[in-house]
Amino acid sequence: MARVAARLSTSGEQSTHPVDEVLPLPKLALYGFQHVLAFYAGAVIVPIIVGSALKLSPEQLVYLINADLFTCGIASIIQAFGIGRIGARLPLIQGVTFTAVSPMIAIGLGAGGGTAALLVIYGAVITAGIATFAFAWLPAGAFKAVMRLFPPVVTGTVITVLGIVLIPVGLKDAAGGVPTLADGGVPTQLAYAGGTMLFILVLMKFGGPFLRSISILLGLVGGTLAAFALGDAKFGNVGQSDWIGVTTPFHFGAPKFEWFPIFLMLIVMLITMVETTGDTYAVGDIVGKEVDSEVVARALRADGAATALGGVLNSFPYVAFAENVGLVRMTKVKSRFVVVAAGVFMIILGLLPKAAAIVASVPPGVLGGAATVMFGMVALAGIQTLAKVDLKEEKNALIVGVSLALALFPATVPLYFDKHVSPDASSLLNSGVTLGATAAIVLNLIFNGLAKDDAHDAVKAELPAQPTAAPAAAEKEADAENAENAENAENTDAAEKADGAKKADAETTAS
Repeated sequence: MARVAARLSTSGEQSTHPVDEVLPLPKLALYGFQHVLAFYAGAVIVPIIVGSALKLSPEQLVYLINADLFTCGIASIIQAFGIGRIGARLPLIQGVTFTAVSPMIAIGLGAGGGTAALLVIYGAVITAGIATFAFAWLPAGAFKAVMRLFPPVVTGTVITVLGIVLIPVGLKDAAGGVPTLADGGVPTQLAYAGGTMLFILVLMKFGGPFLRSISILLGLVGGTLAAFALGDAKFGNVGQSDWIGVTTPFHFGAPKFEWFPIFLMLIVMLITMVETTGDTYAVGDIVGKEVDSEVVARALRADGAATALGGVLNSFPYVAFAENVGLVRMTKVKSRFVVVAAGVFMIILGLLPKAAAIVASVPPGVLGGAATVMFGMVALAGIQTLAKVDLKEEKNALIVGVSLALALFPATVPLYFDKHVSPDASSLLNSGVTLGATAAIVLNLIFNGLAKDDAHDAVKAELPAQPTAAPAAAEKEADAENAENAENAENTDAAEKADGAKKADAETTAS
C-alpha cells in the first residue's frame, strides 16, 4: 500500500529540467537583474575603449553604449530562449567580445578615426557575423568534423585562459580603475573592493539558499550604498541623461566593406567560436544539461546572428559571456529564463539612458570586488572541464601548460607586439585569449591529432548524474518502497522472535 501511495503522490510531478523551469516573476526579475549588474561593466567597456580610441564625442559614445546594451538584450534572448534551431537554450548571456577590441581599433585608426571609421568596422562585423551564421549551418557530419578540433583539453584550456585573463581586469577596477593605476590606484576603492568581496563570501558561507543565489547583487548594492554614504558614489550624470534614447539601424551611415578589415574580423570570430564552444560545454556541465554538437551549432548560430545584428544596430561582435557562466556556477540558478529576463532588462537600459546612468554609477572598487570573485569562478569552470582530461599524460599537460603560459605574454610584456610587429599583426597577437586559444588548438593537433568523434560525448559517462524532477519522483518511490520493506522486515523479525519464545517455553515445560 505504501508503494502504491508513493506512486500516486508522485504521478503528477513534471519532468522539467531546471534549465527549462520558469521561476516566479519576482525571482526572475531579481536573478535577471543580478546577471545585468554582473555583466554590465564588461558590456560597456568595449564601446568605451573603442569609442575613446576613435576620438568620438561624448554624445556619440553614449549612443554606442546604449546601442550595445540594446543589442545585448536581443542577443541574450535569442541565445537563451531560442528561435527554431538558433540559440543554445541555456543560461548564456551574450556580450561584446574583448577579442575584437584591438582589431577594431586598428581598423578604425587605419580608416582615419571618427564615425567614418565606424562604418568600416560595421561592414566587417556584419560580414563576419553572416559568415559565422552560415558556418554553423554546415551539414551535421561536416560540423561534427570541425568540432573534433575542440576536445575538452582545448575548451577547458580556453575557458581557464578566459578566467585568468579577466581576473586582472577585475583587480584593476578594484584598485580604482585603469586611469588611476599610473598613480598607484586609490586605497579607498580597494577598501570598497575588499568589503564587497568579504560581504559576498559571508553571504555564501552563512546565508540561506536564496541569499546565496543573489550574493553578487547584494554585494554590489551594499558596496554602492556604503560608498554613497561616504561620498564616493556620484549620481550626477543621472540628471544630465535623457529619459529616452532609441537605437536606429545604421545611425552613423551605411557600412563600408573592405577586404582586410573583413579578414581581421573573420579571424576574431574564429576565436570567439572557440570561446562560445567552451562556454556552452562549461555551462552544460554546471546545470547538468547534455550538450552535443547540435547544441553548440545552435549557440554559434546565435553568435553569428547577434554579430550581424550588432553591425546593423551600431554595435560590435558578440560572444557567450564567460563572466555570467561564473555567476551561474556561484548561484546555482540554472533557469535559462533568468537570462531572458536579463535580456529584457538590458533592452530597457538601452532605451533609458537615465537607468543606464544609475547602473554606471557603481564605484569601480565595488564592481571590481564582485568581478574578481566571478572571474575566479570562470577559471574554475575551465579547470573543471580539464578534470575530464588525463593530465598524467605528458602531451596533455604540455598543451595546457604552454597555452596558459603564452596567454600571459601580452599582459606581461604589453608593448612587445606594438614595437616589433606590424600594426595589423599586433592587433591580433596582443590578446591573451587569441594566443592561448591558438596555442591550445595547434598543440592539440600536433600531439593528439583530430579526435575520433565529439570528445565531449566520450567523457559524459564520467560525470555525476544531475537530479531532475523525474529522478526525484523515482527516488521518492524508492524511499517509500524501502520504508515498506523495512516495515515488513520488522514485522517478520517480531514474528520470528515470538515463535522462538514459544518454543523456549515449550522446551522448559517439557523438561
